[in-house]
Amino acid sequence: MSQTDVILIGSGIGGLSCAALLARYGFNVIVCESHSIAGGAAHSFEYQGFKFDSGPSLHSGLSYHPSTNPLAQVLDAIGEKVPCVTYDTWGCCLPEGDFNTSVGADQFCDVLQKLRGENAVTEWRQLQKVMAPFAEAAIAIPPASLRFDLGAIMTMGQFLPAMAKHIFNVGKLTGPFAQIMENVVTDPFINNWLNLLCFLLSGLPANGTSAAEVAFMFAEWYRPGVVLDYPIGGSGAIVDALVRGLKRHGGQLMLNAHVEEVLVKDGRAVGVSLRNGTEIRAKEAVISNASIWDTLKLLPEGAVPKSFRQQRQQTPECNSFMHLHLGIDATDIKPDLACHHIIVNHWDEIDAPQNVVLISIPSLIDATVAPPGKHVIHVYTPGNEPYKFWHGMDRKSQEYAQQKQQRAEVMWQALERVIPDVRSRCEVTLVGTPLTHERFLRRHRGTYGPAIRSGESLFPGPNTPLPGLLCCGDSTFPGIGLPAVAVSGMIAANTLAPVSQHWKMLESLGYVR
Repeated sequence: MSQTDVILIGSGIGGLSCAALLARYGFNVIVCESHSIAGGAAHSFEYQGFKFDSGPSLHSGLSYHPSTNPLAQVLDAIGEKVPCVTYDTWGCCLPEGDFNTSVGADQFCDVLQKLRGENAVTEWRQLQKVMAPFAEAAIAIPPASLRFDLGAIMTMGQFLPAMAKHIFNVGKLTGPFAQIMENVVTDPFINNWLNLLCFLLSGLPANGTSAAEVAFMFAEWYRPGVVLDYPIGGSGAIVDALVRGLKRHGGQLMLNAHVEEVLVKDGRAVGVSLRNGTEIRAKEAVISNASIWDTLKLLPEGAVPKSFRQQRQQTPECNSFMHLHLGIDATDIKPDLACHHIIVNHWDEIDAPQNVVLISIPSLIDATVAPPGKHVIHVYTPGNEPYKFWHGMDRKSQEYAQQKQQRAEVMWQALERVIPDVRSRCEVTLVGTPLTHERFLRRHRGTYGPAIRSGESLFPGPNTPLPGLLCCGDSTFPGIGLPAVAVSGMIAANTLAPVSQHWKMLESLGYVR
């Protein structure tokens, strides 16, 4: 049996952000990761010379400082950098046609002018004006200052004067974005576009997505001079930076360390037991980066009130993913092809199964992820693949193989809109399903995350009714993606840290003097 101050269950971006920051605060930290690769849904893996991203492909706010991106704030706090290549354009294949669009204040207006005319441009400009104060409010308090205890009075209090002028907007920020849209947006295309962006942000359309999430996006994406980032080497470069920071500050990462149970003694979480029989004790806390459903499976009967267990177990879940990882011959593929594409098959229900497909070809801007003369491609259906189609299926069966081929067809067809002869170019073909997600990421039913609708329920934050047990990750903070889980990790770490240490961290980032 070994002992440490804090145990992190899971090495997703939320868990690594939390662990690295705690190590920077001076805690002895051990991260227990079930997989052989760190990073959770954001890990990268290599196969036959191709480096594949398992999850997120769109990044921003990592290439400049200071940044509003919470992940960038974590990296700054632990003294790590992630070199990036920058770009500003991605491709869209929509029911209205195919076109390229860019981040920034103006380019989308050119798209609207061509597709919908001057009235739509005027409406979008008006929406930008309406969103400006909400965007300011969304970034008025740095995520690095957040904590879930009375210490927040000190760490967040200094930012309240800046927030005071936005006091009348706070109520709307906590509600669904659709409430803001309904007073401004009448153009059908703009309405559909915003529902698409909301779905990509949260896994829900605008009537379920927090206005604060969209306001943050407007602050980040629709400002002059903005660029998007791609970490050189793929999303695994972000994971590597967090692991470096963790270890440099004295923390430890254990791979192939599957947590079987949270140990509870005298009504308090005191450690974990691993599948191999090892027990690790935690003097300060156990923090779970697993989903809420998977965390509940680790708790002994009676460790938390039945009402809490039932309430969290009933948390609605987003659907899962299909993945297509390809290594292809790049001969004669135009170098000016956009590295990312969004395909929408119809606008009827943006979150309908297999409606939205995302394509990432990072080797167009980062040659390190593919052999010379090749491209690496990741195609996926982002949280719109129902688990029910796969439940109970034997992964070694012919039925499973046939269903993989059938359900992957929508991704092939989407990719053929970008590279028509892609099937004949393939040298590596890997298909992932919700069962792949469930198996390798240890995700309950392979889910994208909680489908907690804004205005109906709140994300619970890090605290639990079991003393000594905190949580971080996408089950605790609104928004699905790296910034949201990085915030969740910071909040858990800050809540555990002494206010004096937290204050010194904010000083080092230049937020306080």
